Amino acid sequence: MHLIVFDLDGTLVDSSLDLANSTNELLASYGAPALPVETVTGMVGEGAKMLVARAIRKVDVEVDLAAALDRFRAIYDRRLLDHTRPYEGIPDLVRQACQRAALAVLTNKPQGPTRRILEAFDLASSFRWVLGGDSGFPRKPDPAAVRHLMMQADASGAETLFVGDSMIDVETARRAGVRICVARYGFGHLRGELVLRGDEIVAMQPAEVGTAIEQFFRSAENQY
Repeated sequence: MHLIVFDLDGTLVDSSLDLANSTNELLASYGAPALPVETVTGMVGEGAKMLVARAIRKVDVEVDLAAALDRFRAIYDRRLLDHTRPYEGIPDLVRQACQRAALAVLTNKPQGPTRRILEAFDLASSFRWVLGGDSGFPRKPDPAAVRHLMMQADASGAETLFVGDSMIDVETARRAGVRICVARYGFGHLRGELVLRGDEIVAMQPAEVGTAIEQFFRSAENQY
């Protein structure tokens, strides 16, 4: 069976404004100045703890990190769906893809908010597996979760495609030995330069993910 694993933030949904607003509300609660949206989204990708730590360090205030993390989670839980929306065309693309492959979401965001976002936009039923950063596996770019999904789907590396927007996702796919579709429309480039080798499938717009999936299917079929 073919397996397609999707990242969430910056790949399936644009959550940048809600993440930035939540971070800036947290900073304001400590009397710190707001950060630009692009600065905050450049800190996203390795879980809430890293986001909060980076934001606190950026504004140089002395706070208890554990308490700040708890405060951020409460704020973000309230703001989770204020502005977050699927990228244009992604819902239809996902529903079509699940007719031909097993789909999964793998994100460093916690399981709870991940499922809430998917359910809010009627996407949850298209995914056979949803693994958040607190699901018991090491976080990306560790390949353990991808390998677990491959085993569950009985899919080889040639039969597996990872769709993500950041270098973390690219590294995850490489370490797992699977194909990667780089969602260049997302905000992963704000987290650091994407160092590509040329063997990746690149989607400059959300609609091009569908084309990339078709290319992946053809490539996988040619393996036999």
